[in-house]
Amino acid sequence: MKNTLLWILVALMYPTISYAQEITGTWHGKLNAGRQQLEIIFHFGKTDDGKNSCKMDIPEQGARNIPVNLSQLTKSSVSLEIPAINLAYSATLENDTLKGTFKQNGMTLPLNLISGEAKKANRPQEPKEPFDYKTEEVTFTNAADNATLAGTLTYPTEYTEGKQVPVVLMVTGSGAQNRNEELFEHKPFLVIADYLAKQGIASLRYDDRGVGKSTGNPSACTSADFANDAKAGLAWLRSSKKFGKVGILGHSEGGMIAFMIGADKEADFIVSMAGSAIKGDTLIAEQQNAILRINGMPANRTVEQVREEIAAKPKNAWLDYFLNYDPTTAIAKITIPVMAINGSHDMQVLPTSNLTVIKGLLKSKNEKNFFKEYPELNHLFQHCKLNNALDYYKIEETCSPEVLSDIANWINSL
Repeated sequence: MKNTLLWILVALMYPTISYAQEITGTWHGKLNAGRQQLEIIFHFGKTDDGKNSCKMDIPEQGARNIPVNLSQLTKSSVSLEIPAINLAYSATLENDTLKGTFKQNGMTLPLNLISGEAKKANRPQEPKEPFDYKTEEVTFTNAADNATLAGTLTYPTEYTEGKQVPVVLMVTGSGAQNRNEELFEHKPFLVIADYLAKQGIASLRYDDRGVGKSTGNPSACTSADFANDAKAGLAWLRSSKKFGKVGILGHSEGGMIAFMIGADKEADFIVSMAGSAIKGDTLIAEQQNAILRINGMPANRTVEQVREEIAAKPKNAWLDYFLNYDPTTAIAKITIPVMAINGSHDMQVLPTSNLTVIKGLLKSKNEKNFFKEYPELNHLFQHCKLNNALDYYKIEETCSPEVLSDIANWINSL
């Protein structure tokens, strides 16, 4: 739902055509499209059976390893395309530079590439090994759905066996994500786990179904299915008998899932980071209008338009469920302590509608409840100006220190 030149669906798969290859390895360059400057990266290599292959990255849009059709690949030229998004690129090698032309949807722009790895994004909050706390690779199973989830159990600093510290299970947002909730070169769950460990709180973060080391087929899954995975994780933490209170921390869709689980009383507390509290079709319309507004365009999208456009597309089990799911029924049932937070510049789960609903339903349910809207934070809880609220990649901060501190202090106060 991002109003950008290129929005790539990573699930797309395309065949490759093999030619004699001389241009190899990684090539990268900046595509200048007026207000937008996107790093375009191509990886030329070989498949397991020796055929030529190419994959594309666009880090600013969180797109990685998108398969590409190779129409031509010689020692001095390349021509490639991704038909589903009307993208084509052709270039000739001149003095160690691929000088070429990028085309998409009737737009033609110059794009020159140089060989070598692109500069890595600066992520100052990302912790580096060795850590001053213990981590452990673990698995737990959702037997009903034949899914085994693999993750990292992080113990607090100076943890000793039998010490009844609190623990949180982390649940990612929408889309297939790894245990770090890695997106736009950020690793929010890794940063959160590291901070919590230093504040005496354990955590378990895991790869979603079909991602990383986790098994299971996510293709027909809904939020309810992912909630069952999270319930299996909570049950595993309780069965380990290593911890005290067992809670759930969810971001975005993960926050909505936390509410679902809270209604079933399967956690001792909930941390919802930008969890949605309104019906899915309404949420999508709000997202689209928010993005239109910050781009100076009329914000007149309606729920009816959203549903009509989605109805014209191939069926998607997750989306069908999300469109019709109303979280208020689950939220109204919750009596355990809830921390629900949003950023004022969140363009994906707007606090005005979502956090207001959560507060209205829960404010009198538990004296430990905590609600907060943080000024000038976006959907990832990064500091930003309103007009760059969606520039997740360009922002170096992964998660606001104030948010990290508030989460740890609240959990330790329970």
